[in-house]
Amino acid sequence: MSGSPYVIRGSVSLPEAELMWRFSRSSGPGGQHVNTSDSQVELRFDLAKTEALPPVWKERALERLASRLVGGVITVRASEHRSQWRNRETASVRLAALLAEATAPPPRPRRKSKIPRGINERRLREKKQRGDTKRGRSGRDWG
Repeated sequence: MSGSPYVIRGSVSLPEAELMWRFSRSSGPGGQHVNTSDSQVELRFDLAKTEALPPVWKERALERLASRLVGGVITVRASEHRSQWRNRETASVRLAALLAEATAPPPRPRRKSKIPRGINERRLREKKQRGDTKRGRSGRDWG
């Protein structure tokens, strides 16, 4: 995965130069191997300073990811795989997906649909008819 561009959406991708990688030892079980290998991956991307994203996207992402940012930098951690390479892949996919979601355009506002007049009239007519039927059941006028 390293060397290839991390596509967010369309022709926009994250430049490899702006990604900061950090490796450390994963926690949890794994025998002797886990004590010697730095398989946990931490991927950092400076969202506030980047020029890779269109200004509108950048603004949107900064707003939507405000709670996750630390000094304008977004951090993604991956440690579920035993190999560092697979964790790198997972982290970069996760970051790209996060940014794709954060930069997506807002959904179009829902417009209320108008109920056709005929439907309303029919409903009222049927309601009236039902009332007449029920009224006819009360045995008042039965001789």
